[in-house]
Amino acid sequence: MKHTLALLALTLGLTLPLAAAEETAAPPAKKAVRPRDKQAAADFKPTRVLTYKTVGERKLALHVFEPDGFKSTDKRPCFVAIHGGGWVGGTVESFYPFAAHFAKLGYVGVSVEYRLIAKGRGESNGNTVFDCVKDGRSAIRYLRQHAAELGIDPQRIAVSGGSAGGHVAASTALCEGIDEAGDDLKTSSVPNALVLCFPVIDTSTEGYGNAKCGEKWQELSPLHRVKPGLPPTIVFHGTADTVCPFKGAQAFDEAMHKAGNRCELVVHEGGKHGYLMPTPGPQSFADAMRRTEEFLKSLGWTATATK
Repeated sequence: MKHTLALLALTLGLTLPLAAAEETAAPPAKKAVRPRDKQAAADFKPTRVLTYKTVGERKLALHVFEPDGFKSTDKRPCFVAIHGGGWVGGTVESFYPFAAHFAKLGYVGVSVEYRLIAKGRGESNGNTVFDCVKDGRSAIRYLRQHAAELGIDPQRIAVSGGSAGGHVAASTALCEGIDEAGDDLKTSSVPNALVLCFPVIDTSTEGYGNAKCGEKWQELSPLHRVKPGLPPTIVFHGTADTVCPFKGAQAFDEAMHKAGNRCELVVHEGGKHGYLMPTPGPQSFADAMRRTEEFLKSLGWTATATK
């Protein structure tokens, strides 16, 4: 019941400092606290919070949810969740329910903190969408490099995200060459599966974020970077989405099939942007999680430890 209420309570917005079992990231600047966000963060507690990257004085964290019976010697599948917010807002806590759901199934769940491109009231902080992408790719490399100690199977990493987080998730596979200086490029950032929820998939003027991406928008547009050999992908999108137009998801699905990639487009008739987040649509959230479970099982993944 507690987790059900938390799912119903979820919205974007809260940043709370969390105690870590090991290395703890410095909390970001304080933001306005919404009561429903407090409830969501209170009801989903990560097992630990680990710094995966330091940029200047800023530490970026992975909020890790370990399943019952977990041992560091396990090789569990990993479900990575990346929050949305137009690259300018949102918090790591807002995608706790996604990571926690899969931890309950036996996965290691991870919610990712990444740099945003604005600070209070939309004022620029010097970051760009390229930096958001670099952080997402660094996070997956960190998980692979530390798979043994985290109890993760490095060949069973699914990366999910919603809206701009869906863009960052897709970019872990599609934005080759947009990498942080100092990253070990011998470790792949490409996940083994993608789960994209109402994603920013087209950054042209026909999609979302063209002005935020700037003149080099095409380098940041998953639709325009589709190629053969991409991970199996499932996309959830509503036909009434006016933020990230549904036609972009359709075009991406078509491009993926044309390139010989596996892609499933799950269409929600009349669904608006964010329709499957727990607050606007708890049943839609449950349905999306069930479809995601089926998708990952179809890849031969089991939510148990392997040796």
